Amino acid sequence: MSEPRETELKLDVEASDIARLREHPLLAGDWTETELTSTYFDTPDGRLREAGYTLRVRQDGDRHIQTVKARGGGGVGLFDRPEWESDVAGPNPEPASFAGTPVAAILDDATELNPLYTSTVTRSVRRIADTGPSGSRIEVALDRGRVWGPDDRVSPISEIEFELTGGAPSALFDLARTLGADVPLRLGVLSKFERGDALIGGRLGRAVKAEPVPLDPDMTAAQAFQAVALACLRQTRLNETVLLARRDVEALHQLRVSLRRLRSAFSLFGSVIEDRRVPAIKAELKRQIEPFGVARNLDVYLGKTLPRERERRPDENGLLILERHLETERAVAHDAVRAVLESRDWRDVLLDLVAWIEAGPWLGPDNPNAARRDGPAKAFATEELERRRRQVKKRGRHLAELDPEARHRVRIAAKKLRYGAEFFAALYDGKKAVKRHAVFVEALSDLQDHLGDLNDIATAHALAAELAKGAPEGAVFAAGMATADTEARTGHLLAEAAKAHEALIDVRPFWR
Repeated sequence: MSEPRETELKLDVEASDIARLREHPLLAGDWTETELTSTYFDTPDGRLREAGYTLRVRQDGDRHIQTVKARGGGGVGLFDRPEWESDVAGPNPEPASFAGTPVAAILDDATELNPLYTSTVTRSVRRIADTGPSGSRIEVALDRGRVWGPDDRVSPISEIEFELTGGAPSALFDLARTLGADVPLRLGVLSKFERGDALIGGRLGRAVKAEPVPLDPDMTAAQAFQAVALACLRQTRLNETVLLARRDVEALHQLRVSLRRLRSAFSLFGSVIEDRRVPAIKAELKRQIEPFGVARNLDVYLGKTLPRERERRPDENGLLILERHLETERAVAHDAVRAVLESRDWRDVLLDLVAWIEAGPWLGPDNPNAARRDGPAKAFATEELERRRRQVKKRGRHLAELDPEARHRVRIAAKKLRYGAEFFAALYDGKKAVKRHAVFVEALSDLQDHLGDLNDIATAHALAAELAKGAPEGAVFAAGMATADTEARTGHLLAEAAKAHEALIDVRPFWR
């Protein structure tokens, strides 16, 4: 029984580019090719999934290898997971081989195990030695195949994995950057287990909301940031995949949510991650995502503001002219989003982000905030949540009397507090804390909803002003009319937002 840790960088690649990768100067040479069939198992009640482990039996030629893996924290790109392997006699799990693995405490000889799904891949392997300044050794594996479930649903697999067999993890990113200059490579998100799990659950190819971040009270603040940031990027990549396949309003929304959460994480953890690269990283990320906001604003206007106006004024012909004009504008905006997602710059930004998160200068001994960075995550979270709550309380005073710019600052502060509450939730796992967390987040969500409606009105004003520069006359008139109608709701929304702010401040914080 072996107990190694597996450190690998997983990247998605188009099937049509596999041959180009094999012939790349860095990878050209002799490849070893094998056919692998892997079946994944769990108990009928999903006990292994619940405990965070996967169990598979892989056939490689005449060998059958049983593997137990920790599922990890839902990251992206770089995976560092413990695994336990043993040879077994056939295609079914052997309970005797669970000894020495964590699942021995979960399963016994009488436990029923059912097959979930199977993957079949053709794997081409090549080993690279003496790469990078540290003389790292990397095993490169190209996988082409598919995963299918019991109901014959199928998902293709086309990916490249760099497994570190010696040296520094930075060599994995160096190799990915070099290859990515010639062949489009995207950070991998789904393990084969997760791909199969999403396939049979009907979730593959759908927009993905933020998932709970698996923080542990024993983590340091640095480890908490890494878990949070990688969870944000995971959501980014999952929704990016949907948008590369088709135009999807919800996927774009969730992609923007993931990036707002990531930027909030930079702010929340600012005192421990600041280094010479952070300003450039934040500036480049902001530049890349600017077209996403344009498309999202049009989605909201066409999907929310305009339908309300048509209900109020069903006979107004100008609204139809406005809708047709904005649909054209939206198509252009979504094309701009796709252009960003298809660009090498975008792929490099995400790859560089993961490399920086995992091994950036902020983790070095020169960080002036090293003590805070390496201190307990829970103490850091408590201090930060308290500070953000005070900020929302102060900025939201007399909210109904604030101008749009000041309200926007309240909205941003509330959003960061909301994301912080979601990021750090797992650190406060007592029964009382869990209940208080639910009440706190509900109150915060109520405030955000009202502030969000006010922001939609401000967006409608901006859109109407932009239309005046060259849209058809009927569209300009209709947009002005819609803006006036939505503006009439401002007083009511301000009053409701002020009530929600007062209610939030009255709620007992879950971290105390």
